[in-house]
Amino acid sequence: MRRGAGNKLPDRLKGVAFGVGVVLLPALALAATPEPKTFRDWMAGCDNGKTCTALSLPPEAAETIAYLRIERAAAPESAPRLVLRLRGEWKKPPTTVQLKLDGSPFPPGGKPLPVSSDGDVATLTFSAEDTAALIEAARKATKLVVTAPGGTGSISLAGSVAAMLWIDEQQGRIGTPTALIRKGANATVPPAPALPVVTAAPTPPILDMKAAAPQARLLRAELTKRNPDACEDDPDLVESDSAWPLGNKRILVALACSRGAYNLSSSFFIMPENEPAKAAPVRFPGGEGHDGNELTNASFDPRTGHLAFFAKGRGIGDCGVSGGYAWTGERFEQAELATMGECRGIAPDDWITLYRSRSR
Repeated sequence: MRRGAGNKLPDRLKGVAFGVGVVLLPALALAATPEPKTFRDWMAGCDNGKTCTALSLPPEAAETIAYLRIERAAAPESAPRLVLRLRGEWKKPPTTVQLKLDGSPFPPGGKPLPVSSDGDVATLTFSAEDTAALIEAARKATKLVVTAPGGTGSISLAGSVAAMLWIDEQQGRIGTPTALIRKGANATVPPAPALPVVTAAPTPPILDMKAAAPQARLLRAELTKRNPDACEDDPDLVESDSAWPLGNKRILVALACSRGAYNLSSSFFIMPENEPAKAAPVRFPGGEGHDGNELTNASFDPRTGHLAFFAKGRGIGDCGVSGGYAWTGERFEQAELATMGECRGIAPDDWITLYRSRSR
């Protein structure tokens, strides 16, 4: 059977250089929107609805992780949202932080700014006034330092202006009053593209383990007969096989085919109940493998019909690719996709979104 997965990155993590490896973004997303771009110490990207994000990249050896995140929707009236994250080992979570911009207090006067804390991460959400002031200051400033009781982080502004200018270009704002960087008198901003609508279909109640296991065993035996090298048969992997009813006597089967230190790759099939010879691979948009039916660290929720995946670039999960698909009753359609190509301690919720859909 197939061997040697070890700690190798899955296919969707190969192609675009990043911290500990490389990322290959699914073709569907790249066809709809430009891939993320790096501007010195910043990264920026947009999704298929032209909502764009810019992130500062913490130094690779930083003890205290601090970064800025700017997000802006494409609609002409949409305002930028700027947040700061500070991760530290707090004895007591901070309630305020203080900022210095190239050594000078920001905002002027040095007032403490309130933060919210969730575990080891403190979040500062900037006001519209402070957002505008910091964007303007970034034209000349080089570094923002954030201090909280028990932790200090440094954020480079090198590349921030270029990243925001790129966002203005993607959204058609250059030369308009709403541009982040290159403002002008032109009042016309293109409307946001319409997002695709995905109608997810809940599935029948999940099979219990006694009922699920035979379906997966039947399919695994059938695939082994067709191609002994298609899927590893390690006992630990076989225990991770899963199956769910999709209705109309159809079964969704996930066969665990390879495992590394932190990534489990599974192949997905739809088969008529108890008829493994008629099983067909699920053709995921952007899926891995020869048949496009492989996903990494995947989980299916039959209550919502949502199938999520999370391909980690390294064990702590601060880089890689995440996304999901919705079962419509007939097929799986892409619902969302996000990526982070640099392993710098940035939480998955802050990764750059490349694809979104609307649920119905």
